[in-house]
Amino acid sequence: MTTFADALRDLTTRLAAAGVDDPRLDARLLVAEAAEVEPGRVFTRPETPLSPEHLARLAELAARREAREPMSHVLGRRGFWTLDLRVTADTLAPRGDSETVVEAVLDSGCRPRRILDLGAGTGCLVLALLSEFPEAVGVGIDASPAALEVARENAGRNGLAGRVDFNPGDWGRTVDGCFDAIVSNPPYIPDDAIAGLAPEVARFEPRLALEGGADGLDCYRALLPDIARLLAPGGLAVLEVGQGQSDAVAAIGEAAGLKPRGFRNDLSGIVRCVIFGSKGEA
Repeated sequence: MTTFADALRDLTTRLAAAGVDDPRLDARLLVAEAAEVEPGRVFTRPETPLSPEHLARLAELAARREAREPMSHVLGRRGFWTLDLRVTADTLAPRGDSETVVEAVLDSGCRPRRILDLGAGTGCLVLALLSEFPEAVGVGIDASPAALEVARENAGRNGLAGRVDFNPGDWGRTVDGCFDAIVSNPPYIPDDAIAGLAPEVARFEPRLALEGGADGLDCYRALLPDIARLLAPGGLAVLEVGQGQSDAVAAIGEAAGLKPRGFRNDLSGIVRCVIFGSKGEA
């Protein structure tokens, strides 16, 4: 008989040997997923036996994580802001760093009625903002049809489907109108640096969501002129950036006609967002 405690101990050892950063946490989540219980039950009821069906399911999940497939892909979901989001191999897994974009909009004092998310992926940014601004509507643009399907599902599972449209597009080139808030987490990894990233990213995350060109800035050069055209007077644009890229992105935006309004750090103290105002702003 294999109990929760047995499975947790053995899987923690296996994941540690595979190089997983937090093997005990991941092992607890996988045991809970296989046994169809809340994660806390693995600790509070360690003597609970796993059925043969649960053991078979755990073996499947454990093998995927041992191969360094991201937990969000293994579980098929991830929490972001206050949302529960579906995640697949077609989408970049939402990260806590990206919540800095949402915080920057909230702390700006802006009360957007129309929100645009360029490169929406799972839809995490626009959906998080819609959850905070109940009178707002949103548009999400992505080049990947598969990612758009995931985003639409996430809108539905979080009760936001009636307030957002997810459409295919090449950044903002096919978008018209004005938006009070524009957000984006574009690809910003230099192409030759991707192979050196953690296996969870380099092997499993979609290249389209990672590749930023030779210097990591190609996508900012492509999307910032569209943002300058689409941002309403008095509006706010917030873009996530990689470490050390903030000054360069601010300069690209200013050259496109936007007014840089500052930066925002993530919880590690790294500059994670560049904030812009509309052209002509005082």
